[in-house]
Amino acid sequence: MHTLSVQRVDELIAQWSGKRIAVIGDVMLDRYFWGSVHRVSPEAPVPVVDIVDESFHLGGASNVANNLKSLGADPLMLGVVGDDNSGRTLTDILSGSGMETAGIIVDESRPTTVKTRIIGNNQQIARLDREVNQPIDAEVRGRLLEALEQHANEICGIVLQDYNKGVITSALISQTIKIAHRHGIAVFVDPKHENFFEYKSVTLLKPNIKETQDALGIKIQSDEELHAAGRELLERLQCEHVLVTLGARGMMLFSQKGEPSSVKARARHVADVSGAGDTVIATIAAATAGGAQMTEAATLANFAAGVVCEEPGIVSIETDDLRRVIRQSE
Repeated sequence: MHTLSVQRVDELIAQWSGKRIAVIGDVMLDRYFWGSVHRVSPEAPVPVVDIVDESFHLGGASNVANNLKSLGADPLMLGVVGDDNSGRTLTDILSGSGMETAGIIVDESRPTTVKTRIIGNNQQIARLDREVNQPIDAEVRGRLLEALEQHANEICGIVLQDYNKGVITSALISQTIKIAHRHGIAVFVDPKHENFFEYKSVTLLKPNIKETQDALGIKIQSDEELHAAGRELLERLQCEHVLVTLGARGMMLFSQKGEPSSVKARARHVADVSGAGDTVIATIAAATAGGAQMTEAATLANFAAGVVCEEPGIVSIETDDLRRVIRQSE
């Protein structure tokens, strides 16, 4: 595992500050109802939640953009919302956080993806999802790619963030990669099963262990099997790096050059793993934009994931938090 000093982290933060990184994918609005439970409903055996607060947060690909913003980078969010109040709320949150919203496309044929969580006595009681998973049409895809092309000369990285909600299609993937190669832009991918092997010749692919097993149709039960899987992904996709996240066991980085590198998990107390993957891909994209080697970027992302896992709910990583955990590790 690579070691990092606070001085090196400060150098990287200074170098990635203000760098523009595009995020393309499924944006979501996370809605929370917070309350307390004191009784069971007489109508059905379910808890009655007395709501005391309601909050909205950026979710999905927009959480990746939010992490990039909190790290000091300049994210360009490219995604799709519906012509509804939820879409307007999501766009307002983005702009209120200082992020450009010109790449948010309104599609009247679908609703904004919303995840509503009901929290009672600090425990999640239920989640309500509103979404349409149908692929976006050619017109919407064209508008997303046009926005990417317009900003390509100022972008140093692209994150493709797939949640299987319809924005990331094979055509979008191939055309995005073509734009990236034409302009010399690094591409970082958080994949899902459906388009897994469409991500050819990208800079980094970041599947979790389950996604890796599903894509290859195997069961990984040993380090030897994990190493074989990593080598197979590198060969089949011809990407520069594959980072397999392993949950409580950390991560394993595979590269075209060099031996696999193990990165151990850093969370001391896991409160909530929600959004940790978003933090990982955002930190890697930012660190690479700042000149980090991939081993450095993966190590830094591992520290960042450990920080957000210690907090309840979906939170973004802050540079001060990174400095703190690196200092504590020295």
